[in-house]
Formats: sequence, structure tokens, C-alpha cells
Amino acid sequence: MILKNLKNKQVILASGSPRRQEILKSIGVDFKVELRSVNEVFNDKLKHHEISDFLAKLKADQFTDLLGNEVLITGDTIVWHNDRALNKPNDKDEAFEMIQSLSNTTHEVISSFCIKTTEKENVYYDVTKVKFKPLTKEEIWHYIHTYSPMDKAGAYGIQEWIGQIGISEINGSFYTVMGFPVHLVYEHLSKL
Repeated sequence: MILKNLKNKQVILASGSPRRQEILKSIGVDFKVELRSVNEVFNDKLKHHEISDFLAKLKADQFTDLLGNEVLITGDTIVWHNDRALNKPNDKDEAFEMIQSLSNTTHEVISSFCIKTTEKENVYYDVTKVKFKPLTKEEIWHYIHTYSPMDKAGAYGIQEWIGQIGISEINGSFYTVMGFPVHLVYEHLSKL
């Protein structure tokens, strides 16, 4: 294990996201997944990274019973476009509207994460700018009917077909767009 400071720690990833689990595993961190129910509602006055920061902390707040050797990681991702957050779509029509609004524009993907121990709790975030080429209605509907946009902020996954054929420019971390700014997670885990 490269992060030797975690040798005697139990890392808990509070995320059902297979993408976050895969990314954390890929940097050699041993962890267990533990989910706790949380109502992901936030105040409309929150803007930009304040939203994903709040939600990452809200998820961490559900863990009031951490043990001294446990390290909790939570995360949240939003798409920020036209001065508003695009969260997970409620249905296929909303997914279509979201992706169509992103077509031929640049938006920001903001991923926040919280690292919590019995001694401290810190929230961090990263922002990546993503530009889509003009997308046709046929391309958008093909993606919606063939892939799983319903569990993704902004209704798309960069690693899926729509990202492969539609994203013309990215400024920042690919992994932030996937929902887990692993370079920052690694940096802050190494400082524990």
C-alpha cells in the first residue's frame, strides 16, 4: 500500500457509486462501503461548490459513531450551467432537456468530498470545465435509451458514449467529471 499512513486505519467510502468505488480502489486504498440514508436537499441560496460541499458534509454528518481508527470519505457532484445546478434527472424527458441545454456550450462539473475522522472533518472540492459539441436530438435520445443517465448529475457520464462522441474540450481533471477528484483525495489522505 502506497499510503502507509492508512495501514492501521479502516477507510469507509460512503458512496454507492460504482465509479467512486472503482477510482478509490485503483489508487490502492483498501476500503469498505457503508451507506446511510440521507435526504439530499439543500437551500436554494447555495451556489456553485457550496451545494456539493454542503451535500458531501451532510452525508458525513450521518456518521456520528466513527471509531478512532476509521476514516470516512463521502462525495457529491453537480453540474453547474447557466448559474444553476443540474442534479440527477427525475425522468428521461428531464434528462433530454439537461443534455440538450449542455449541447454546444461549456459547463462546470464540481465534485466535493469530505474526509472525516473522530478528530476532524474537512471538505474539499475541484472544478472542471467541459465543452460539448452540438449534439443532435437523435444522439441525445440514443444515449438516454442505451445508457444510464438517471443516476448522474447533468444526466451524463463522461466515460460513456455521449462523453466519447460529444465532449470536444475538457479543462481540469477527468476524474472530477466522473465524480471523484482522486488527485485531491489522494493528497489529503496522505496528510492524515
